[in-house]
Amino acid sequence: MSTPAFQNPQLRQRGRASVDFLAQMAIASRPIGAEVDEAIAERVSDPQALPEDLDERLAHMEAQLADVPGYTVQKLMGDWHGRMHGRLSAQAFEEIEDDLAEAFAAAEKGPASLTLNPELDPPAYWDGVHFHRTTGGWEGHPHMGYIHGEIIHKKIVGRFFPGGIFQQRRDVAAMAPREDYARILDMGCSSGHYTTALAETYPSAQIYGVDLSARMLEHAWRTANANGWNWILSQQAAEATNFEDGAFNLVTSYIILHEMPAEAITRLFAEAYRLLEPGGDMLMSDVTRYADLDKLAVWKADRGAMFGGEPHWRESASLDLAQIARDAGFVDVATSGPYPYVIQGRKE
Repeated sequence: MSTPAFQNPQLRQRGRASVDFLAQMAIASRPIGAEVDEAIAERVSDPQALPEDLDERLAHMEAQLADVPGYTVQKLMGDWHGRMHGRLSAQAFEEIEDDLAEAFAAAEKGPASLTLNPELDPPAYWDGVHFHRTTGGWEGHPHMGYIHGEIIHKKIVGRFFPGGIFQQRRDVAAMAPREDYARILDMGCSSGHYTTALAETYPSAQIYGVDLSARMLEHAWRTANANGWNWILSQQAAEATNFEDGAFNLVTSYIILHEMPAEAITRLFAEAYRLLEPGGDMLMSDVTRYADLDKLAVWKADRGAMFGGEPHWRESASLDLAQIARDAGFVDVATSGPYPYVIQGRKE
């Protein structure tokens, strides 16, 4: 199947230069990162002696590296990238928005369905939060789903994924124990990248997707229509859906849990259990668990999450997801990792 035109945007010169610059910053920062790592190796001889408390550890490492020029530059670059990647990508989109109008209109016709809820009362952990430091949050631009799905993820983030932006998603989707499923729910489907991997892996399945963001869902809907997929998409919280008990035989998610606090994650696993038919499978993935990292690696991940606009990362990454799954009722719970950290289970 050929890639629909609107999923491979040809940026104008200015937008392309901005996006290329954002992507190349990661490569340009490698020598600086090496300098910082050398300083850390000299000044932190025993990472396990670092403070137990994460806030104290952050303060300790700031003091240790305060006079390292590369560390100051690294922080400035990270802060600038965090503040500007969304803005520059939105500007790149706006240069080609008129060019995409016909393709957008065509992609609003097709087999997929989208149900938005203008009366949605979004949970406090999501409402008004600018995840990934995106200006205005996920609803901050009328086409934020497209900007993130087609420009930021594919033209910036995707350059650093072996095999492309979808390969890890395909790998996770293929970890489900059956060769095929009749009804699959993607919890937190966002702009549809993992949903795409599910559609490609299980082509005969009826796929449902839920998300809190109307803008992300709109792009997932257009993606489905453009590819001829009959996804059923709806705007609702993954941890409190309106589907009937036992409606699915696979409930799954990809790297969405770190966007939620512990209480919501616990409810999400309970909801996944409720929604599965007896014998149904649960397949979730997320970021590396802090328990699987040494103290220095935890500090790096924690600091990166702060720069990256991830307010719930620490709380989520500190959870024992296997135990949460067992508490929800799942059996045959198994995990793998470290990244993506994958957890599987079955409803008896």
